[in-house]
Amino acid sequence: MEMNKKVGLTDSKLSYCPGCLHGVAHKLVAQTLEEMDEVDNTIGVAPVGCAVLAYKFFNCDMQEASHGRACAVATGIKRVRPNNIVFTYQGDGDLTSIGIAETIHAANRGEHFTVIFVNNANFGMTGGQMSPCTLLGQRTTTSPMGRNVEMHGYPIRMSEIMKEISGACFVARVSLTNPKNVMQAKQAIQKAFKYQKEKRGFSFVEILSTCPINWGKKPLDAIKWLDEEMTKVYPLGTFKDNGGV
Repeated sequence: MEMNKKVGLTDSKLSYCPGCLHGVAHKLVAQTLEEMDEVDNTIGVAPVGCAVLAYKFFNCDMQEASHGRACAVATGIKRVRPNNIVFTYQGDGDLTSIGIAETIHAANRGEHFTVIFVNNANFGMTGGQMSPCTLLGQRTTTSPMGRNVEMHGYPIRMSEIMKEISGACFVARVSLTNPKNVMQAKQAIQKAFKYQKEKRGFSFVEILSTCPINWGKKPLDAIKWLDEEMTKVYPLGTFKDNGGV
């Protein structure tokens, strides 16, 4: 079997740390757009965070957004260009912290675009600070003794929130830790883009990913920790699939 680079990706070298799974997520998005013959008809919105340079990696039109504002930017793009595929690609620091209001209100309005949400439970780009998705007990540079409820509150579970919003038509949480999970992640991305084309509403795919450097783990140990610990708080599965409102 011949393995070729997807036309949905450029030739730029990825900037992610060793063991990070952003590259796998990028490939799945690019692969899906290529198979749908939508690469030239797609507009992506890059965040502030580890994927801030996503405009260099995806071979479609890209727009950079201010920190947390990707869903607001995507709303404007989709309303002006309703026949384009539009997606945001955001991390948990960008989406669940400064961008949570934009995300929730876009879903509530049933905006016809897709959010690809990569959750690695910390602010990866800026040094591994605690994010709203950091697990209880998890140590970060700003929670060196571990996150605790009294000081920091509970981890925010975005997929569980999104499933309760009427404008959201598809909500799934997937991971990239083994071939089976990767295939399920691709299927979720395919359905999210399909529903967008059919104008069924807001679609949301949460991808659990590793951050070996900031977690202080070797890549394989990080994958094991994701499988054994993160999925206890963030269980995998499809949370909503109702075809829209």
